Amino acid sequence: MTSLQLSAKEEMVERFLDAAARGDLTQVSTLLSHAPSLINQTGYSGWTALMLAARNGHYDVVEALLSHGCDKFTVNSSSQTAYDIAKFWGHRHISNLLGRTEGGCHRVLPGSDLNQHENYYSRATLDRLSGKRTDKVWLEAKQSDPDTVYVLFSHLSPMVSSSQEDDNAGVESKLCRFRYEAVKDLLQKPATVLIFLGEERRKKPSPSPSSSSSSSSQTEEAVQDPPAWFAINTDEDAADLLKRCREKNCAFTKAPSRDLLKLNEEEAGIVAQARSVLAWHSRYSFCATCGSSTKLEEGGYKRSCQNSDCRSLKGVHNTCYPRVDPVVIMLVIHPDGNHCLLGRKKTFPAGKFSCLAGFIEPGEAIEEAVRREVEEESSVKVGPVQYVSCQPWPMPSSLMIGCIAVAISTEIKVDENEIEEARWFPRQQVIEFLLNGARPAALSVPPRQTIAHQLMKHWIGMNSNL
Repeated sequence: MTSLQLSAKEEMVERFLDAAARGDLTQVSTLLSHAPSLINQTGYSGWTALMLAARNGHYDVVEALLSHGCDKFTVNSSSQTAYDIAKFWGHRHISNLLGRTEGGCHRVLPGSDLNQHENYYSRATLDRLSGKRTDKVWLEAKQSDPDTVYVLFSHLSPMVSSSQEDDNAGVESKLCRFRYEAVKDLLQKPATVLIFLGEERRKKPSPSPSSSSSSSSQTEEAVQDPPAWFAINTDEDAADLLKRCREKNCAFTKAPSRDLLKLNEEEAGIVAQARSVLAWHSRYSFCATCGSSTKLEEGGYKRSCQNSDCRSLKGVHNTCYPRVDPVVIMLVIHPDGNHCLLGRKKTFPAGKFSCLAGFIEPGEAIEEAVRREVEEESSVKVGPVQYVSCQPWPMPSSLMIGCIAVAISTEIKVDENEIEEARWFPRQQVIEFLLNGARPAALSVPPRQTIAHQLMKHWIGMNSNL
């Protein structure tokens, strides 16, 4: 390209930017019709035509540029989007236009074509067999079956065993498993809460040549029901309960958010189910409709009011069934695609940052909950939202709905009632966080078992081409 050609192109860009700054809609439209590539060209300090029009309050030019596909997520050298600029200069009608959430940003948020990650607490080790919960005869037979497995909870903490006595060591814990004879006395006590968890999933036998006798033996095993699992929660003395276990270094977990992360994936899924349902029972001993006492039914998945006149017994009422609290947890990406927003609460350990999160309100969609929570906590406005994956979180019974979102604005102003601090972190620093793992550092992120960690990992993989 010759210097003359280059200067001609630069002159056209300058004319285009000047027309947008002056609000000359006719010239902007004319230049775009001849040279559509002008739409996202930048001038001094990285300012685009959209930014200049937003700065000077030219609503019709902003509207026209957006209709031509202008990238509203572009940032200038001061890391400002057109939305930031319009908001700063008080052009509310333009910031409202730029703040609309329709339309994706494929440069920052490409299609989700990566392999889905199985989050901790999510593995379905057991077949829940919900259809068997109303079969009292079948459940009673399973309770006394010698192959049935029981896991024991004391005040919602499961009994686990470890290869080391130090419960702070980063070693794997295992659930202590009991048979019927070891817990049958507990089942007779009124304060004991028993829930049916399901049966172990059938494993397909590996095809291999064998003798007829061996084949016959395999057939007998195939028709035999796999072991059923139950969970017991009791308020009996914890020290006495520990005497029932023959494993070494048995203990009840002390800090669930820390200690439950030491289980393997299979047992973590079992604990997530058991602890969530048991926690519900611990809070709903009385009817939420009339205040009368309730009784446990359907294998522990329903509580019915014992007042025969209570209206909760008529029709289907969600007060009768275990509740799950939906929570959005989101990694917000900067419009430049190379930074993400992380925050920290006052209760976090020093230097720890995580994704923003909040409960979904009644009648609210996931996407709107993401936008509302981010703006409430950090004042950052969010546009496109993309679902990634979810994670059961049994503290006591939440479903963490993980999303990636793209910011429309970049200025941070935290609500100190919600969080203590929020920052934009560059991608390379987030990579260092993830690689650092459990090693001590001045700044850190949640461990790999959390969905916050996995959202960051997902973003790094998704944006590996940036």
